[in-house]
Amino acid sequence: MTRALKRFALTGSVAIGLAAIVFACVVGAAWAHGVQGKDAAFVAGSSGPQIIPFLYLGAKHMVTGYDHLLFILGVIFFLYRLTHVAIYVTLFSIGHSITLLAGVLGDIHVNPYLVDAVVGLSVAYKAFDNLGGFVRLFGFQPDLRGAVFGFGLVHGFGLATKLQDISLSPDGLVTNMLAFNVGVELGQLIALSAMLLLIIWWRMRKNFEGQAVVANAVLLCAGFLLTQYQLIGYFMERGA
Repeated sequence: MTRALKRFALTGSVAIGLAAIVFACVVGAAWAHGVQGKDAAFVAGSSGPQIIPFLYLGAKHMVTGYDHLLFILGVIFFLYRLTHVAIYVTLFSIGHSITLLAGVLGDIHVNPYLVDAVVGLSVAYKAFDNLGGFVRLFGFQPDLRGAVFGFGLVHGFGLATKLQDISLSPDGLVTNMLAFNVGVELGQLIALSAMLLLIIWWRMRKNFEGQAVVANAVLLCAGFLLTQYQLIGYFMERGA
């Protein structure tokens, strides 16, 4: 087998593997995203400050929130300096912290299907940006910092809608929501560390550039699949 064929086979294998992982994430997000089961029962039945449990729930929700993690992956994909990673992740964190707390504590309700549809679009947006789509098709590069912060606001409402599905006790609500938000940040830090280690290792491989194009194409498709799923849910809900 020639070197070109080997490279093509390897890139194809990576594409299939990435597609399988992203498909599992999309299916998981569709069926398991949110506070459910025993966690939902605990939240509904809790009263008063419950700092440690809500820290745990926040971290668990972020680690299993595949749509949020896919967006973060897209954001850090081509960031080579830890200072840049810190800046963009901080902007995202500030954005989703504002709307998570405002949504729950301020009782601001947004349709969860529409919010999650935009969350899916955020994944597609960043993958499209990573592929150079804006420059090639439209001749300009959007402000990435503003986009990350803006999508962070949307992701925060996505987090808030999951909690608003549950009857939250007003006793200790502020403390519990602050704990939940800190837990979200801890979960994000854990997931971010794992993704950074993976990407750093990946960049040392000879075929990274070609595989990066495939990976972002898969992310682009995943974002549109997530959006489509949520829009179907929205129109089905309206038609019910």
